[in-house]
Amino acid sequence: MKKFPPFVLSVLSGLLLFAAWPVSPLTFLVFVAFIPLLWLERQGISRKKFFGWVYVAMLTWNVAATWWVWNASAPGSLGAFLANSLLMCLPWIGFHFVRQRMGNMVGYASLVVFWLSFEYLHLQNWGLSWPWLTLGNVFASRPDWVQWYSFTGTSGGGLWAMVMNVLLFRLLWDWMQKKQVNRRIVWWAVGVLVVPFGLSVVVYLGALDTSGDKKDPGPTVVIIQPNIDPYEKISTGSFDAQLRKLLRLSESAVDSTTELLVWPETALYDEHGFEEDQLKQNYFLNPLWAFLRQHPRLNLLTGIESEQVFKSKHSPTAIKIPNTEDYYESYNTAMLLDSSGPIAFYHKSRLVPGAETLPPFLHFLDAWFEKFGGTTAGYTGQDKRTVLHTKNGSYQIAPAVCYESIYGEFMARYVRNGADVIAIITNDGWWGNTPGYKQHESYARLRAIESRRWVIRSANTGVSCVIDPVGEVQESRPWDEAAVIRRQVPVEAGMTFYVRYGDCISKIALALTLLFFAWNIITIIKTRNSRG
Repeated sequence: MKKFPPFVLSVLSGLLLFAAWPVSPLTFLVFVAFIPLLWLERQGISRKKFFGWVYVAMLTWNVAATWWVWNASAPGSLGAFLANSLLMCLPWIGFHFVRQRMGNMVGYASLVVFWLSFEYLHLQNWGLSWPWLTLGNVFASRPDWVQWYSFTGTSGGGLWAMVMNVLLFRLLWDWMQKKQVNRRIVWWAVGVLVVPFGLSVVVYLGALDTSGDKKDPGPTVVIIQPNIDPYEKISTGSFDAQLRKLLRLSESAVDSTTELLVWPETALYDEHGFEEDQLKQNYFLNPLWAFLRQHPRLNLLTGIESEQVFKSKHSPTAIKIPNTEDYYESYNTAMLLDSSGPIAFYHKSRLVPGAETLPPFLHFLDAWFEKFGGTTAGYTGQDKRTVLHTKNGSYQIAPAVCYESIYGEFMARYVRNGADVIAIITNDGWWGNTPGYKQHESYARLRAIESRRWVIRSANTGVSCVIDPVGEVQESRPWDEAAVIRRQVPVEAGMTFYVRYGDCISKIALALTLLFFAWNIITIIKTRNSRG
């Protein structure tokens, strides 16, 4: 057997994953990115060493693909790099154990199943959820490859990539060791590679036929990209100047036919917060109410840093107001309003670990996170996926505040609740001019495919855009530019398989993982009993 230095194999795997990641044009490398690790596992190293080298590979991938997180939060980025890389090792250690005990066929199948199960569990609502590097996201800039995400979600892409890696590794291993290839595996590899492309074309054409039946171009939407530096906004920015800029840009595009105006995340920001039940009485918002009265038909969807006051500790994240018996909760909010006042609020629920929240078991790090700009008390979220209904009935909006838009099943619940359009409001300026904002925009294309809904994206510094139900960007505005989009956006009805039934592939993988564990436990017990 030809052996390679473990360090080379480990780092090569991490770099191949990075090279495949959006917005790189080398997406196809994901089909071979895990081969170096699979080769390393067959070189006969100990379990501890294998774990160590897998960790190096995962850390290389995490740092290379998401280094830009450091610009927003030093402690948050360190936590994401170290914890996510560690968790990514778990399916590999499970695979190594199973292959050694049960052979190659069961072993390699277990790797695919364990990886999909890990991703599914990692997407759930726990304090260190970080699904940015979910393997199926690698195809975000290739929507024409994965139109079948309307059936599978991103787990279908993860399954595709993992199976291709296993099949190509088996072919390479046989050739390197025996100078021959298994023709059956060749045909399997060709089929697994080609069939999803053909299926994507078929699904794409079907989606176009469906959307083509809709003759109504939809209501008129105006999207604002104010291009306000988020750091200056918090440290030295004038709220009055920021609001004037938002209103000036809005006036340049809004007219009597405009039904929805969209501003980005925390467009309304004040260091003291805005009390939700006092917005009409807030002196600083008077220019906003005057603007809305001039456009009585208009609905405004905007981000706002808001709060509510309670007579008791309403939630674990409620904070006591000094020298009173009252408590308050802070929210990163999407608010829908018109000239009569607020219509509805949605409080961001999927909060960024470190930057916006910490799980209880990490509260001993509170002081350290605060020192580097994180929030330890955190925002308060909400359990329900609240659809925001415009007063004129034009839209039933699925609001996604920034980070939430990378959760497929999370966003699908809005559509099940009646949403006919997705609106993402975000402030990607925290990361600077890095791959981060480009990746974030690309992931929105997957949400469009999964739900077959139009996506409206308002980003403070870019990229603001409109995405159609097949994941194609129909209109966009570039990074670091104050800009406006005015466009008619149709509403869509119906539910895709993915929206209706959720992530079936991952749930099947999780069930199989439990069977693997049960099988191994039974095998171990039988072995011990036979020896006894």
